[in-house]
Amino acid sequence: MALIFLDTAKLEEISEAASWGILDGVTTNPTLMFRAGTADRKTQTQRIAEIVKGSVSAEVISTDAQGMIEEAREILTWSEYVYVKIPATPEGFKAMSVISGWPNGRINATLIFSPNQAFLAAKAGASYASIFVGRLDDAGLDGMEVVRQTRAIFDNYALDCQVLAASIRHPAHVTQSLLAGADILTMPFPVLKKMAGSPFTDAGLKKFLEDWRKVANA
Repeated sequence: MALIFLDTAKLEEISEAASWGILDGVTTNPTLMFRAGTADRKTQTQRIAEIVKGSVSAEVISTDAQGMIEEAREILTWSEYVYVKIPATPEGFKAMSVISGWPNGRINATLIFSPNQAFLAAKAGASYASIFVGRLDDAGLDGMEVVRQTRAIFDNYALDCQVLAASIRHPAHVTQSLLAGADILTMPFPVLKKMAGSPFTDAGLKKFLEDWRKVANA
Protein backbone atom coordinates (compact mmCIF):
# COMPACT_ATOMS: atom_id res chain seq x y z
CA MET A 1 0.00 0.00 0.00
CA ALA A 2 1.41 3.38 -0.99
CA LEU A 3 1.85 5.88 1.83
CA ILE A 4 0.58 9.47 1.85
CA PHE A 5 2.77 12.20 3.31
CA LEU A 6 2.03 15.93 3.55
CA ASP A 7 4.72 18.33 2.38
CA THR A 8 4.22 21.11 4.92
CA ALA A 9 5.19 22.34 8.37
CA LYS A 10 1.82 23.93 9.18
CA LEU A 11 0.30 22.22 12.19
CA GLU A 12 -3.28 23.09 11.24
CA GLU A 13 -2.93 21.38 7.85
CA ILE A 14 -1.30 18.33 9.40
CA SER A 15 -3.94 18.04 12.10
CA GLU A 16 -6.75 18.26 9.57
CA ALA A 17 -5.22 15.60 7.29
CA ALA A 18 -4.48 13.36 10.27
CA SER A 19 -8.14 13.57 11.33
CA TRP A 20 -9.11 11.91 8.03
CA GLY A 21 -7.28 8.75 9.09
CA ILE A 22 -5.21 8.51 5.89
CA LEU A 23 -2.02 10.42 6.74
CA ASP A 24 1.17 8.37 7.14
CA GLY A 25 3.85 11.03 7.48
CA VAL A 26 5.14 14.54 6.78
CA THR A 27 8.08 15.99 4.87
CA THR A 28 9.50 19.40 5.78
CA ASN A 29 12.37 21.64 4.76
CA PRO A 30 13.66 25.07 5.86
CA THR A 31 11.41 26.85 3.34
CA LEU A 32 8.32 25.10 4.67
CA MET A 33 9.33 25.95 8.23
CA PHE A 34 9.61 29.61 7.17
CA ARG A 35 6.14 29.48 5.61
CA ALA A 36 4.82 28.03 8.87
CA GLY A 37 6.25 31.05 10.67
CA THR A 38 8.90 29.35 12.77
CA ALA A 39 12.67 29.11 12.93
CA ASP A 40 12.54 26.57 15.77
CA ARG A 41 12.86 23.45 13.62
CA LYS A 42 13.31 21.10 16.55
CA THR A 43 10.16 22.11 18.43
CA GLN A 44 8.04 22.26 15.27
CA THR A 45 9.29 18.86 14.11
CA GLN A 46 8.49 17.35 17.50
CA ARG A 47 5.00 18.84 17.42
CA ILE A 48 4.45 17.37 13.96
CA ALA A 49 5.68 13.96 15.09
CA GLU A 50 3.30 14.03 18.04
CA ILE A 51 0.36 14.64 15.69
CA VAL A 52 1.32 12.16 12.97
CA LYS A 53 2.91 9.36 15.01
CA GLY A 54 4.64 8.47 11.75
CA SER A 55 7.59 9.41 9.56
CA VAL A 56 8.62 13.09 9.71
CA SER A 57 11.52 14.31 7.55
CA ALA A 58 13.69 17.22 8.71
CA GLU A 59 16.36 18.61 6.39
CA VAL A 60 19.99 19.48 7.08
CA ILE A 61 21.30 22.91 6.17
CA SER A 62 24.99 22.05 5.79
CA THR A 63 26.38 21.30 2.33
CA ASP A 64 29.54 19.45 3.38
CA ALA A 65 29.53 15.84 4.55
CA GLN A 66 30.90 16.49 8.03
CA GLY A 67 28.40 19.25 8.66
CA MET A 68 25.53 17.03 7.48
CA ILE A 69 26.68 14.22 9.75
CA GLU A 70 26.87 16.52 12.78
CA GLU A 71 23.41 17.95 12.06
CA ALA A 72 21.96 14.49 11.47
CA ARG A 73 23.30 13.29 14.82
CA GLU A 74 21.24 16.01 16.51
CA ILE A 75 18.13 15.84 14.27
CA LEU A 76 17.71 12.09 14.73
CA THR A 77 17.43 12.55 18.52
CA TRP A 78 14.37 14.78 18.18
CA SER A 79 11.93 11.88 17.83
CA GLU A 80 11.84 8.19 17.02
CA TYR A 81 9.75 9.17 13.99
CA VAL A 82 12.26 11.60 12.48
CA TYR A 83 14.14 10.94 9.24
CA VAL A 84 16.99 13.25 8.26
CA LYS A 85 16.83 14.73 4.76
CA ILE A 86 20.19 14.67 2.99
CA PRO A 87 20.67 16.07 -0.54
CA ALA A 88 21.70 13.72 -3.36
CA THR A 89 25.17 15.20 -3.90
CA PRO A 90 28.64 13.66 -3.59
CA GLU A 91 28.95 15.20 -0.12
CA GLY A 92 25.46 13.96 0.66
CA PHE A 93 26.33 10.41 -0.36
CA LYS A 94 29.40 10.55 1.89
CA ALA A 95 27.18 11.59 4.79
CA MET A 96 24.52 8.97 4.01
CA SER A 97 27.08 6.18 4.00
CA VAL A 98 28.05 7.12 7.56
CA ILE A 99 24.59 7.93 8.93
CA SER A 100 23.04 4.74 7.52
CA GLY A 101 25.37 2.73 9.75
CA TRP A 102 23.87 4.20 12.92
CA PRO A 103 21.14 2.30 14.82
CA ASN A 104 18.80 5.26 14.23
CA GLY A 105 20.19 6.18 10.79
CA ARG A 106 16.90 7.00 9.05
CA ILE A 107 17.59 8.91 5.82
CA ASN A 108 15.40 10.64 3.26
CA ALA A 109 17.64 11.33 0.24
CA THR A 110 16.24 14.54 -1.24
CA LEU A 111 16.56 16.61 -4.42
CA ILE A 112 16.78 13.56 -6.70
CA PHE A 113 16.28 14.23 -10.41
CA SER A 114 17.57 11.04 -12.07
CA PRO A 115 17.46 7.26 -11.60
CA ASN A 116 21.24 7.31 -11.20
CA GLN A 117 21.03 9.67 -8.22
CA ALA A 118 18.33 7.45 -6.72
CA PHE A 119 20.50 4.37 -7.22
CA LEU A 120 23.48 6.04 -5.53
CA ALA A 121 21.28 7.13 -2.63
CA ALA A 122 20.05 3.56 -2.16
CA LYS A 123 23.63 2.26 -2.33
CA ALA A 124 24.62 4.80 0.33
CA GLY A 125 21.92 3.49 2.65
CA ALA A 126 19.01 5.91 2.24
CA SER A 127 15.60 4.76 3.43
CA TYR A 128 13.73 6.98 0.93
CA ALA A 129 14.71 8.32 -2.50
CA SER A 130 12.74 11.54 -3.07
CA ILE A 131 12.23 12.24 -6.78
CA PHE A 132 11.08 15.80 -7.54
CA VAL A 133 8.59 15.08 -10.31
CA GLY A 134 7.08 18.58 -10.43
CA ARG A 135 10.41 20.31 -10.86
CA LEU A 136 11.37 17.86 -13.59
CA ASP A 137 8.12 18.59 -15.41
CA ASP A 138 8.74 22.33 -15.00
CA ALA A 139 12.03 21.87 -16.85
CA GLY A 140 10.28 20.11 -19.73
CA LEU A 141 11.38 16.64 -18.61
CA ASP A 142 9.30 13.59 -17.69
CA GLY A 143 9.25 13.30 -13.92
CA MET A 144 7.14 10.15 -13.95
CA GLU A 145 9.58 8.38 -16.22
CA VAL A 146 12.24 8.91 -13.56
CA VAL A 147 9.89 7.34 -11.00
CA ARG A 148 9.21 4.38 -13.32
CA GLN A 149 12.89 3.80 -14.07
CA THR A 150 13.84 4.08 -10.41
CA ARG A 151 11.11 1.60 -9.48
CA ALA A 152 12.46 -0.87 -12.05
CA ILE A 153 16.06 -0.48 -10.87
CA PHE A 154 15.16 -0.91 -7.21
CA ASP A 155 13.09 -3.99 -8.05
CA ASN A 156 15.79 -5.47 -10.31
CA TYR A 157 18.34 -5.39 -7.51
CA ALA A 158 16.04 -5.75 -4.50
CA LEU A 159 17.31 -2.46 -3.06
CA ASP A 160 16.03 -1.68 0.42
CA CYS A 161 14.99 1.89 -0.36
CA GLN A 162 11.51 3.29 -0.98
CA VAL A 163 10.63 5.41 -4.00
CA LEU A 164 9.15 8.70 -2.83
CA ALA A 165 7.37 10.93 -5.38
CA ALA A 166 7.91 14.53 -4.25
CA SER A 167 7.15 17.98 -5.67
CA ILE A 168 3.64 16.78 -6.53
CA ARG A 169 1.67 19.66 -8.02
CA HIS A 170 -1.82 18.29 -8.71
CA PRO A 171 -4.01 15.16 -8.32
CA ALA A 172 -2.96 13.86 -11.75
CA HIS A 173 0.59 13.63 -10.41
CA VAL A 174 -0.74 11.46 -7.59
CA THR A 175 -2.46 9.05 -9.98
CA GLN A 176 0.59 8.92 -12.24
CA SER A 177 2.90 8.29 -9.28
CA LEU A 178 0.74 5.41 -8.08
CA LEU A 179 0.70 3.87 -11.56
CA ALA A 180 4.48 4.32 -11.79
CA GLY A 181 4.94 2.31 -8.60
CA ALA A 182 5.92 4.95 -6.05
CA ASP A 183 5.95 3.69 -2.47
CA ILE A 184 5.29 7.12 -0.96
CA LEU A 185 3.67 10.30 -2.25
CA THR A 186 4.27 13.64 -0.53
CA MET A 187 2.10 16.59 -1.46
CA PRO A 188 0.87 19.99 -0.30
CA PHE A 189 -2.39 20.01 1.63
CA PRO A 190 -4.35 21.71 -1.22
CA VAL A 191 -3.53 18.76 -3.50
CA LEU A 192 -4.73 16.29 -0.86
CA LYS A 193 -7.98 18.25 -0.53
CA LYS A 194 -8.50 18.11 -4.30
CA MET A 195 -7.92 14.34 -4.21
CA ALA A 196 -10.66 13.96 -1.63
CA GLY A 197 -13.38 15.78 -3.51
CA SER A 198 -15.19 16.09 -6.82
CA PRO A 199 -17.86 18.51 -8.02
CA PHE A 200 -19.79 15.43 -9.18
CA THR A 201 -19.74 14.06 -5.64
CA ASP A 202 -20.96 17.40 -4.30
CA ALA A 203 -23.74 17.59 -6.91
CA GLY A 204 -24.79 14.00 -6.27
CA LEU A 205 -24.92 14.51 -2.51
CA LYS A 206 -26.93 17.69 -2.95
CA LYS A 207 -29.44 15.86 -5.17
CA PHE A 208 -29.77 12.94 -2.72
CA LEU A 209 -30.44 15.34 0.18
CA GLU A 210 -32.97 17.34 -1.84
CA ASP A 211 -34.83 14.17 -2.77
CA TRP A 212 -34.75 12.96 0.84
CA ARG A 213 -36.25 16.22 2.08
CA LYS A 214 -39.08 15.89 -0.46
CA VAL A 215 -39.85 12.36 0.77
CA ALA A 216 -39.50 13.29 4.44
CA ASN A 217 -41.79 16.30 4.09
CA ALA A 218 -44.41 14.56 1.91
